[in-house]
Amino acid sequence: MIEGFAKHDLMLVRPLSDIYECIRDFCVVEIDGKVCGCGALHIFWDDIAEIRSLSVSSEYQRKGIGKEIVNFLIDEAKQLKLKKIFALTYQVVFFKSIGFDIVDKSHLPQKIWSDCVKCPKFPDCDEVAMIRKI
Repeated sequence: MIEGFAKHDLMLVRPLSDIYECIRDFCVVEIDGKVCGCGALHIFWDDIAEIRSLSVSSEYQRKGIGKEIVNFLIDEAKQLKLKKIFALTYQVVFFKSIGFDIVDKSHLPQKIWSDCVKCPKFPDCDEVAMIRKI
């Protein structure tokens, strides 16, 4: 674990094989040689992608880094001509502040049937599904 980042109980634990498979999805914010935030854009379909693994070190929270990461990922999604971007999150206020709306998870069938069914929280997931048109 990188110092200052949330413990694994606040984020889904991923097997090392998943991390290697998805490493190119990630962006990292570094300040003075120190990793202070990260996030990933994972493409699900021809028109939709997910923001995953968004995390900002406690030392750098509330300084706009999370928003900077999300905006970078949205810009990337726009370049790829995607129409929607979603997140499953506990940070509803944060995502609402940057234009995401709450939706029922049934609006995300690709996510449910490719990832969620493998999750130990399925079918009783307590994360909130949020989506933004771009």
